[in-house]
Amino acid sequence: MLKVIDERIRRKLAGIRLAFRGVITLVKAAGAVQLVQLDGLSGEQLQDAELFQQYGCTSNPPPGAMCIVLPLGGRTAHGVVIATEHGSYRLKGLKSGEVALYSDEGDSVILKRGRIMEVTTETFRVNASTAIELNSPTVTASADFVAEGDISDQGNKSMADMRTVFNTHPHAVSGAVAAAPVVQM
Repeated sequence: MLKVIDERIRRKLAGIRLAFRGVITLVKAAGAVQLVQLDGLSGEQLQDAELFQQYGCTSNPPPGAMCIVLPLGGRTAHGVVIATEHGSYRLKGLKSGEVALYSDEGDSVILKRGRIMEVTTETFRVNASTAIELNSPTVTASADFVAEGDISDQGNKSMADMRTVFNTHPHAVSGAVAAAPVVQM
């Protein structure tokens, strides 16, 4: 009797599709959930499989990215992509515990050991509608710093105010008052 039951269970399980690997060929990223076209490793093509990602994180995997497909209810037609990977672009050599975001263009944000955050990109843009706060004992720049607005110091004097004071301050020459500095700031 148990052999008959075991055989029936085996036959039913054989009809259920298990998770499998695929290669992404196209991503439709406009909807609430991205839809993926992919080739299964056995040559089959899937259309509009949903790509599920962790809340707060999203990506649009490039063609050629590998993926894991989980057929819901054991049916390939109801497959969802639950993980993606593209070895050509993945950052390699991270130390244990390090975390990274990266793109196929070489941009990255790495949370490194020693509590260091390293950002690599060509243009770094911050869009803040209210304020940007830097709370650090030092800020170092290795290039020129250009400000389109005014810069103020701790005494609430702006750089423009300090420039006006410097450019108009008189010099004493042999007890007489001379003109303002020749070289202006």
